[in-house]
Amino acid sequence: MNAERLRVAVIGVGHLGEYHVQKYKAIPGVELVGVVDVNRARANEIGERYHVTPFFDHHDILDHVDAVSLAVTTEMHFQVARDILSKGIHMLIEKPITYDLHDADTLIDMAKKHELVFQVGLVERFNPAIVHMESLLSKPVFVEAHRMNLFAKRGLDVDVVLDLMIHDLDIILHIVPSEVAEVHATGMAVITDKTDIASVRLVFADGTAANLTASRVSGKMLRKIRVFQPDAYISADCGKRQVTVIGLDDEARDEDGFPTVTSEKTKYEKSDPLADEINSFVSAVRNGTEAVVTGEDGRNALKIALNIIDQIDKGTTKFETIQAQK
Repeated sequence: MNAERLRVAVIGVGHLGEYHVQKYKAIPGVELVGVVDVNRARANEIGERYHVTPFFDHHDILDHVDAVSLAVTTEMHFQVARDILSKGIHMLIEKPITYDLHDADTLIDMAKKHELVFQVGLVERFNPAIVHMESLLSKPVFVEAHRMNLFAKRGLDVDVVLDLMIHDLDIILHIVPSEVAEVHATGMAVITDKTDIASVRLVFADGTAANLTASRVSGKMLRKIRVFQPDAYISADCGKRQVTVIGLDDEARDEDGFPTVTSEKTKYEKSDPLADEINSFVSAVRNGTEAVVTGEDGRNALKIALNIIDQIDKGTTKFETIQAQK
């Protein structure tokens, strides 16, 4: 790897992959060698739009790059990622890491063997609202997460747990310093043939509890996580990139002796979590440091997600018409 120039590529340039292309193009000292997509028309379109060479097979570019973003469909993650890591190339893989824990372990072991940066694209960890929230945490007792999206005809190769909820699973596993002891899940398909709405309760070994709701058939957008701890209630709005902290002022008490409730709001209007994520990946590659969101982090979130999916699959997953009894 040239110390002055980092050669990168984006493999899979659909909706999300195109955003990766944009971010790499804006980083000084990074050369976007090419974009890859098996859809030739899409590869040519992105290549022409961003003035970069299009490729149609990832094997054709691996000898020419130091690092890649992998944004192909999840079912192809393991196969393509294995080819990338076997060539000694650093990788940022979009979430979920894979469909299978054994496959995830194989990729993690390969990255360690070749001393590669292996980052998982759980982008909300770079949302300034989440970063700020984490800096305020002492001992979370209860966590509540809502992630609601309008229906869109993309990301449908996975269900809502691996599409949306996995972001909140990753955040909660990161901020709660304890193992998950219990998982209770329910969900159902609404529009697609996969789970579109899911509700989950996690109980940790230290007593912390978390409720998560995710929907990709909602009437409005909502991406909020709330943390309750002994000294404060902290609300991080990922969509608005805003943090609200409700606390108690023991020194300012009312006439009945109760502490005064205080409120502080911080908003990060000029922020770009995906740019921060990709810049972090590039920095880790250049400096030989560990990724902020590691392969192990991606595996931990996948493990709980698969448990949730298994529970939902064993329960009610579809709406049923109940006819009135005569």
